[in-house]
Amino acid sequence: MNVIIIMTCGLFVLAMASGMLGLGVAFSAVPFLAFFLPDLVHQVQPLSLLLNGITALFAVFGFARSGFVDWKKAIILASVTTLVAPFGAWLVQHVGQIYVWFAYLASVIYLSYRLFRPVKERPGNENFRLALILAVPISILSGFLGIGPGFLLMPTLILVGFEAKKAAGMNAFAVCPPSFSALIPHMATAQWDMGLALPLLVAGAIGAFAGARITSLYVPSGRIRQIFGVLIVVMTLYKIYTMVG
Repeated sequence: MNVIIIMTCGLFVLAMASGMLGLGVAFSAVPFLAFFLPDLVHQVQPLSLLLNGITALFAVFGFARSGFVDWKKAIILASVTTLVAPFGAWLVQHVGQIYVWFAYLASVIYLSYRLFRPVKERPGNENFRLALILAVPISILSGFLGIGPGFLLMPTLILVGFEAKKAAGMNAFAVCPPSFSALIPHMATAQWDMGLALPLLVAGAIGAFAGARITSLYVPSGRIRQIFGVLIVVMTLYKIYTMVG
């Protein structure tokens, strides 16, 4: 019971931080849950994908209340990510876990590097077509890692010119359906503990909605990218520590 409380509190904090960025929680939940659950593919990834979909959904509610969701573009983006993500989830069933972790670490290291470089916003002149093209490999990789596409899609939207809060709102919507579609290949082999999953889902939903509202109301757009950069670096260092230790 104490372990469930610790995991629930930890997931709430991660979901709030992720909700502030419109990400869904999986990119940080994967290394966090892996500290408690031994099987990456059959325990951690299915639970992380479910949590990612729920937290992203509640983050959408938070951003939508402040008008930060471009519904037309978000729906198109979500359609692409939803169709492609299951391929990565199928691929991971046939690849060793160590390669999954290397792919994860390489992705977040590159992402943190790009986030700390200057980015110019281009409201009304964003390169949405490029974002759609990049969403295809991003969705395959995210399905492979079991984390949903948000952790790469969010900075991609910023890099092609979207204002940070709108990028977060669109990203939250776009990552919700593919999180569930990427879960489908896991269903036959997933190992569920509902006594653990239910409190994590509730904590994640509340945390994600609260985080999205905090960003919408109080966080300047210029700070969002910096917050994400710091968070992804911390989680990367943590995972390296757990792999070496």
